[in-house]
Amino acid sequence: MSLRVRQPGVLSLLQDRGRFGQHHLGLTTGGPMDLEAFLLCQRLLGNSADCTLLECSFGGLEVEVDTDTLLCVTGADAPLLVNGKPADLWTTHRVHKGDRVQLGHPQRGCRNYLGVVDGFQVTPQFGSTATVLREGIGGLRGEKLAPDDVLPCRSDTRRPRLCVPPAERPHYAGQLTVRVVPGYQQQHFDRLQQRRFYSATWSVSQRADRMGYRLEGPVIRCDIAGIVSEGICLGAIQVPADGQPIVLLNDRQTIGGYPKLGSAISIDASRMSQLSPGGTVHFAAISPHAAHNALHMHHWRLQHLPLQPLPEE
Repeated sequence: MSLRVRQPGVLSLLQDRGRFGQHHLGLTTGGPMDLEAFLLCQRLLGNSADCTLLECSFGGLEVEVDTDTLLCVTGADAPLLVNGKPADLWTTHRVHKGDRVQLGHPQRGCRNYLGVVDGFQVTPQFGSTATVLREGIGGLRGEKLAPDDVLPCRSDTRRPRLCVPPAERPHYAGQLTVRVVPGYQQQHFDRLQQRRFYSATWSVSQRADRMGYRLEGPVIRCDIAGIVSEGICLGAIQVPADGQPIVLLNDRQTIGGYPKLGSAISIDASRMSQLSPGGTVHFAAISPHAAHNALHMHHWRLQHLPLQPLPEE
């Protein structure tokens, strides 16, 4: 009982929610770049939030189904085909042995999440199945998926078909405002540099990846060249010597020594991961209290968003 990979696409990785509590070993968190799309895929399938799904970046995925199950794809606006026929995203579909599922290249956004009932049955490493390529850990072999890889899964078609109503689905655009909680190292950037950072339009670099989104724009200067290496959180905004900020994401290093202006809130860091190179970013400062409220409201919405029942296919 499995899915067999025919074409792995540009970058397809098995991910659960992430590898937590292992930074003391130098192991980063990993996990889904777009947590919202990941969690809604789990809800549609009736899965627990930590089941293992497939994250496909920039499309091109094709799999063959070797069992009867429910399958769902969320995330970027990409064409989805089941046996050559168009199928809806944000919707569960009954698939059967021999069916072929194809995911094209996204028109808006860049990451999709493909899930099945109870997720893919992969052995955890250090408490997680999250694939981190730089560390060679997680997934099947610590690597991205390859042709003929087999993804074990359960056979189960008893759960109801559901969809996220169109009005409730995320809208992926080519620009985003990212809210930032300023950090204590902000004092090393004078007022002119801070104004430049918050007023500029930043472009996502071709070097953006799961480790961090490198941005291009005006040069930001700091009165210190570096700091003693310290732990780095999700969304930390480092400013290296070239003055071009880097927003650190899921596969970030566990410690670093570049000064930081602050940290993007996790909600917006997640949304940022759907920007392709050339997308634009603006930053806006937010207080820790406001960030805390925004996070709780967002999580409440994900847990209580009404899902629409669908007729049987």
